[in-house]
Amino acid sequence: MIGGIFEVIMLLCFAAAWPASIMKAYRARTALGTSLAFMLIIETGYVCGMLNKIVNNDISYVLAFYVFDFALVMIAIALYFRNRGLDAKRAAAE
Repeated sequence: MIGGIFEVIMLLCFAAAWPASIMKAYRARTALGTSLAFMLIIETGYVCGMLNKIVNNDISYVLAFYVFDFALVMIAIALYFRNRGLDAKRAAAE
């Protein structure tokens, strides 16, 4: 039980930075300075965390926090591709 609480705190700390990153990417409208590789590595870590919970039959409220964090990074990845498209349109217009 106490281990789950510490794991949730860790996941919340990781999740705390993503809303600011998402808003910055949304407003910037450019993919410059954004690392897709970094975000994919983070997503891989969350998938491994979720699989660990499932494989070890430790399905609890903690899994919801992994899903929440995964969703935040997925939004950032979607914005990366949107912004990359906007970058391409700007480059074609020049």
